[in-house]
Amino acid sequence: MSTEPVYQKCLDPDCGATQEMRVATFTCPKCGGLLDVAYDWERLPPPRSLREFEAKWSQRTDPIAFSGVWRFRELLPFADRDEILTIGEGQTILQRADGMANRVGMKQGCLFMQYEGMNPSGSFKDNGMTAAFTHARQTGARRAACASTGNTSASLAIFCSATGLMRGIVFIGSGKISYGKLAQALDHGALTIQIAGDFDDAMERVQQVASRLGVYLVNSINPFRLEGQKTVMYRVLEALAWEPPDWIIVPGGNLGNSSAFGKAYMELRELGLVKKVPRLAVINAGGARTFDELVNKRGLTWNGGRFSRAAVNSYYAELDAAKSRANTIASAIEINRPVNLPKALRAIDVMNGVVRMASDQEIMDAKALVGAGGLGCEPASAASLAGLIQLREQGVIAPSDRVVCILTAHQMKDSAATVAYHSSDPDNFQQVLGVRGVKRASHANRAVQVPNELEAIVRSIELYS
Repeated sequence: MSTEPVYQKCLDPDCGATQEMRVATFTCPKCGGLLDVAYDWERLPPPRSLREFEAKWSQRTDPIAFSGVWRFRELLPFADRDEILTIGEGQTILQRADGMANRVGMKQGCLFMQYEGMNPSGSFKDNGMTAAFTHARQTGARRAACASTGNTSASLAIFCSATGLMRGIVFIGSGKISYGKLAQALDHGALTIQIAGDFDDAMERVQQVASRLGVYLVNSINPFRLEGQKTVMYRVLEALAWEPPDWIIVPGGNLGNSSAFGKAYMELRELGLVKKVPRLAVINAGGARTFDELVNKRGLTWNGGRFSRAAVNSYYAELDAAKSRANTIASAIEINRPVNLPKALRAIDVMNGVVRMASDQEIMDAKALVGAGGLGCEPASAASLAGLIQLREQGVIAPSDRVVCILTAHQMKDSAATVAYHSSDPDNFQQVLGVRGVKRASHANRAVQVPNELEAIVRSIELYS
């Protein structure tokens, strides 16, 4: 056991090795496994009630209180005030979604959308990046790197440019990355390196480069990044007057969010700050369904931390033998080898969770429903609503359950997918996006083409409005 109040601890119960808080290798020094950020709560006393955080709203001129991450810093107490790097992240909303509730058979007032697209870089990643950059500052880092399908690179780049303290290095694969996300990395000055391969290849290389050159790694293998992502759950609770919902539904790619949410509720329960823990649903895309396959087809469970690594390795070997690559229109979750798989298994255990898979067709149809309900999101975000639709049809979620769907990123992150869907041309997906999985646009809002004549325009408006 560490003598310090904050330290890193191996996730494997048969190992249990610890590492100092300011070390930035992020793998267990003994077994090479994942690490948690651990706290000695007796030496770092948490709040007696979550309602104590409400006082922060009267301190909005204080950047720490303004941040939707750091106003909860008593629940991630690894940094002193003067070490924190914040750019005003976490100013997000929990939107009641009665229109969407009607479409999916939920009662009024029971469905909510947690919209993380309001973050400075347009995605949930900023919640974790402020925590990771704060830890990087504590370690004296001067360069920060990530592998990315888009949103992580955008967030890294904006934190580097806004704070001016580090040089950003971004690894992307040669597969799909939306121009909206790539534009952010380029515009904010990150060194962008495109390799021949997919995200999994880029993830392997960035870890090797970080190790060799001493570059600070901000991917979600970094446990400090997940500390920041815990705060999405704190804001959900805050918006619901500190009453936990029945369900949290989240897209699953690298499984960082689901892992962070599980840790958040594990700690809140341990500290006696919540009376119940919501259930968790993690939704894979059909073209990147590792978590769904391992949990639902191969029976993988947390098993107190002693999950079957042989089952995981066997599945990965099958992917390699088949030369299988992740392929989905939901590029933000287009990942076959999620680095946080063990932590996500723990989250499913802590939150009595389920895993589902949504096809690209289901994701894009759900995305259109989200847009029609007043909140635009990128395709990966819509996996949460697609998962809810499945779970309602299966009778797993009741109409009266209070459900929160996490919308992870802004609509303009991938505008090409939106325009292609609403064009209602099945061939357009293949031509524009290289995707064959979407055969129809069930909720298309097509542009109406008319002659440049006043009467024709008026007739069209009367006909369609």
